[in-house]
Amino acid sequence: MHTILLVEDNEMNRDMLSRRLVRKGYRVLTAEDGLAGVELAATELPDLVLMDLSLPVLDGWEATKRLKADPKTRSVPVIALTAHAMAGDERKAFEAGCDDFDTKPVDLPRLLGKIEAALVKSE
Repeated sequence: MHTILLVEDNEMNRDMLSRRLVRKGYRVLTAEDGLAGVELAATELPDLVLMDLSLPVLDGWEATKRLKADPKTRSVPVIALTAHAMAGDERKAFEAGCDDFDTKPVDLPRLLGKIEAALVKSE
């Protein structure tokens, strides 16, 4: 069973997406801000991180940079999630080290495809 770390500050989004991922057979860990996400990733070593970009304490771009700078978490795929898909956000996410990018509201079949592709690529 693969473990996904969902870093999302919106409680309703976090709850909805984590329940849907659990129903698809994933173990889901959650964090409410970027710093907590970085710390949890370092201790739990998830198979994949879903990273909201607009987060309190530490935004998703900086959190991803820290994950990719740490030898323990460098190889963990990160998929950026954002509701504010502004011009340049996707490029900025890739520059921060994200492996893929998706927009909210979440299209579950599309996101599951990206998750599965990232997990296969990282094995």
